[in-house]
Order: sequence, then C-alpha cells, then structure tokens
Amino acid sequence: MAERDIIWLSKGKPKTLTYKGIEYRSGISKSQADQLEVTYERIIDDDVENHDYHGGKERALCIYPYEHYTVWENLYHQPLPKAAFGENLTVIGMKEEDICVGDIFKIGTAVVQVSQGRFPCATINKHTHINTLLSKIIEYGYTGYFFRVIEEGTINRDSTITQIEQHPKQISIADIHHTFFHDKNPELIEEILSVNELSLEWKIRLEKLYQQLKKYRHF
Repeated sequence: MAERDIIWLSKGKPKTLTYKGIEYRSGISKSQADQLEVTYERIIDDDVENHDYHGGKERALCIYPYEHYTVWENLYHQPLPKAAFGENLTVIGMKEEDICVGDIFKIGTAVVQVSQGRFPCATINKHTHINTLLSKIIEYGYTGYFFRVIEEGTINRDSTITQIEQHPKQISIADIHHTFFHDKNPELIEEILSVNELSLEWKIRLEKLYQQLKKYRHF
C-alpha cells in the first residue's frame, strides 16, 4: 500500500453558486485550510446546505483520494479545482479499495472511523461543469468516503495518518459501491449488512435493495 499522506485540507460554508446561468446553494465549494478543528458533528467553519442528505455524525469528515484527480483530468482533458468533490481531506494512499468500513485512523489528534462510502449526487456535475462526471463516478466507484469522529481533535496540513485498527470483516468502500450499483449480489449484501459499523443510511439503502431482489429473484 502506498504511503498515506494529506495533499489538501479544505473547509467552507454553503454559498450561492451558478450552473448554466442558474443559481443554486451548496457547501461543495471549499477553500484551502492549514488546519481543521474536528468535532463529533462536523468541522468548525464547515457546513452543508441540505442537512437531510448531507452532514451529521456519520458524515463528519469527507475524504477523497488524490489519485483520482489524474484519472478525471486525463479523461476530460481539463484541470479540476482543489477539493473539486467538496472533500475536507484530499489524501494519497487511501483509495476506496484499500479502505474498509469500521477501520479506525488517527489523523493529527483526531481519531476517526470509516462509516460509509459517499453516495454521489448531481451537484458534482454542477460544481465541475462536467455533465457526465457523476455517471463516471458511479461507473468507476471513485466516490470518496466519510469518517465518523471517535475523538475530537485537530488536523494540520502536515499531520500524519496512522491506521490504529483494521476491521476484521475487511469489507471495502469499493466492495459496497460495486455491490450496490453493479453486482447486486444478495449474499454480498447480507455480508455487508453484518458490519455493525456501517452507517444507518447505507444499511437502509442496502436493506431496501435486498428486499427488492428477494421479491423479484425469489431466492
């Protein structure tokens, strides 16, 4: 596994943005920061616009792998802004296939746990002005993911990232994404649902999919 490192720290409050001449409100546009003050609920001076679908204890800290930026920039032949996906931490060496729900890390003085993958939405298209980016994120599984906070603390630009516990089931963010969006394998869904540390939001989504599959496949 590649060495883990922080590339950018980012935070920001919701603001009015424009897409194709139409205004919308979102917290996706972040500014670069030298330090993040991490609480159980959120990062200080960082917020989301729609609290029904974003933010909260299960999504206190948003992470996006830096390696994906090269993929997107090569695919679309254009540079992306820093923190283009609204993430708080842009990191290297922590791609979705390497990160499992329930894994615990110490970043700076904060202790955090992987809670879920990101469920991407069309705001990503609006923010980057790339109309097909959302569909490609779903195709590739390059979603990023969230941490819940176990111990509040401070993360600096030069803070180290140390994994202090690996979840025994080792079900990765990539496993969950591809099961939900592509494979739709009932046995895999059952295995994922057995991970207690998975966020309630994703448990509900997967249980709903499981029941739909059960109804139509009669397993």
